[in-house]
Amino acid sequence: MKIKKVAGILLAGTMMISMAACGGKEEGAKSEKLIVGTEAGFAPYEYMKGNEVVGIDMDIAKAIADEMGKELEIKNMDFDGALAAVQSGKVDFVAAGVSISPEREEAMDFSNEYVNSTEVIVVNKENPAVTPAGEELAGSDLDGKVVAVQQGNIADIWVSNKDNCNPKEVKRYTKFAQAAEDLKNGKIDCIVMDQYPAEELVAANDTLTTLDGTLFEDKYAIAVKKGNKELLDEINKVIDKLVEEGKIEEFTANHVQSE
Repeated sequence: MKIKKVAGILLAGTMMISMAACGGKEEGAKSEKLIVGTEAGFAPYEYMKGNEVVGIDMDIAKAIADEMGKELEIKNMDFDGALAAVQSGKVDFVAAGVSISPEREEAMDFSNEYVNSTEVIVVNKENPAVTPAGEELAGSDLDGKVVAVQQGNIADIWVSNKDNCNPKEVKRYTKFAQAAEDLKNGKIDCIVMDQYPAEELVAANDTLTTLDGTLFEDKYAIAVKKGNKELLDEINKVIDKLVEEGKIEEFTANHVQSE
């Protein structure tokens, strides 16, 4: 009788441990997250809608998380901070209108490109301090000017390269809204930035305008920690599918129209 009782207690204990273990795995699977770092001041790629970070890049990030069966967590931070976070492993990947450059390729790995970026010049509409010297925009148009960029992005890298232009000063901002205020007040001569965010900025500030033409072209990709091939392969699979199905254009149209 005692033997049966002890055996029953052991069996019950084993079942409880087994159930707890199963429950633990299920709970862990539910809480498994994919963390994306971004900078929500770059509409329509990433911007705030109420308290939510939305945009083209966030739609892509959500598609990646869904494909991997994970919950997406968005961490909004400065652009430079996001790139540092992926290198240190604090976020899984960065989707923030990130351009590929040789310097960045030494520090992180990049997905397949998913957006062709056109860089333009934003000026004060009534008193433009920058005017094209020729029929097309050129880096020399920025020579001797106070040029604003978002700190750490491809425009920062491009205008800081003396082979491209020789500005009087490069002023670096974490938010384009801050640069817009300084441009309206004559503290800077122009802003170099991506075409779509430039259109959003000008639409919100009727005293600003975009010069006709393209300063230079670039492409966007998603950044992951150096050597994280497993995640990179998953991301590339999703990006290739989104491009093939025309979803990137669909995401773009949705966010450009909604702004």
